[in-house]
Amino acid sequence: MARRKKSSIQPLWLFAAAGLILLAFFGSRFFLSAGSDPYRTIAQLDIPAYLENANSLRGNVYKAEGEVSNSLAWSPTSGRLIAVDVEKETIPVLVTPEFNAINIQKGQKFRFVLEVDPRGVLKTKKLSQL
Repeated sequence: MARRKKSSIQPLWLFAAAGLILLAFFGSRFFLSAGSDPYRTIAQLDIPAYLENANSLRGNVYKAEGEVSNSLAWSPTSGRLIAVDVEKETIPVLVTPEFNAINIQKGQKFRFVLEVDPRGVLKTKKLSQL
């Protein structure tokens, strides 16, 4: 009786499998990092321009990420006024009453979508904790 030759894994198949695994790993890293900012289509708030003259930004919507440095005021009808450290500057942000359910404390980091109202005040449109 003739013996059958043992089949072994070809080195080409090993390289192809390793390449597919690396491709899947780097592809997932690329797509996961690109989707981490849900507000990536909104323009970043220009902090120096806002601090110099907020009137030029009135009516526009911007995004900003920062850390809450202080709670400045609270009103049941207007909401909470907080100080937020963004890009080594501190800006006032009015958190509207629709976000009263969110517990905002000093030292927490948030991602804001802000609208500059007609008086130049930054009002929250969306808010998420980082």
